[in-house]
Amino acid sequence: MSNQHNENRRKVMKIFSAIGLGSISGSALAGSNIGAMLPGKGWVKANGQECQGDGTPLQFIPKKAPDDNPLENELEKYPRCPYCGMSRKKWHHSRHLVQYDDNLVDATCSIHCLSISLSLNIDRGPKAIYAADFGSDASIKPLVKVDKASYLIGSKLKGTMSKQSRMAFSSFDSAKAQQSKSGGEMGDFDDALREAYLGMASNTTMIRKRRAERRKKMMKMKMKMKG
Repeated sequence: MSNQHNENRRKVMKIFSAIGLGSISGSALAGSNIGAMLPGKGWVKANGQECQGDGTPLQFIPKKAPDDNPLENELEKYPRCPYCGMSRKKWHHSRHLVQYDDNLVDATCSIHCLSISLSLNIDRGPKAIYAADFGSDASIKPLVKVDKASYLIGSKLKGTMSKQSRMAFSSFDSAKAQQSKSGGEMGDFDDALREAYLGMASNTTMIRKRRAERRKKMMKMKMKMKG
C-alpha cells in the first residue's frame, strides 16, 4: 500500500514539475501548512471547508452582491483583488473593474487579474469594463471605460502582477507623451488583454517565485523571534 502511495506521489510530482509547480508540490502533497500568501495578511492556512458550488462553475463567480453602481465608493466596496489579494488602493494606477451583465462585479488590481476573471466567468457577459487612467494627476487615478481608453503596452513603466506593463490612458495624446518617455507600443484594450493572456505562463512563474521568497523571509523572521 505504501509503495503504491509513494509511486502515485512521484507521478503527481512529475506532473507538477512539468507545468512549473515543482517548488510547491512537496509541501502541498505532504498535507501540511497548506494555504496561500496574501499581501497584507501573510501566510493564511486553508481551513479545509467546502464552499457552496465547489466543483461547478458557481465556485468562481464574484462573491459580492449585484451592484447597480459599482463606481460609487468603489475602493471601499472592493478594497482587495479577489485573485491575488493585493490592495487596489495601493495599486490604484493599474486597477481594473468589470461589471457583468447580471450586475455582479469583479474588481481587480490589474489587467492580469482581470483576464483571470474574464476566463473564469466565460458564460457571463461584460456589461462594462473600467481601467484606471494612468495619465491622470489625481491622487487616486479615476476609472474610465476601456473601450474609450488607449493602452501603452510593454513600456519601462512597472507592471502589476506582470513583467510587462499595460497602462490605460483616457487621452491618446497623454499616452503618446508617456510613450516618448518610457517607450512601449500603443494599443487598445483588446491588444492589452491579448498580451495579458500571452504572458500568463511567464508571469505566473514570476509571481510564484516572488511569493515563495516572501514566505521564506517570513519563516526566517518567525524563527528569529522564537529564538
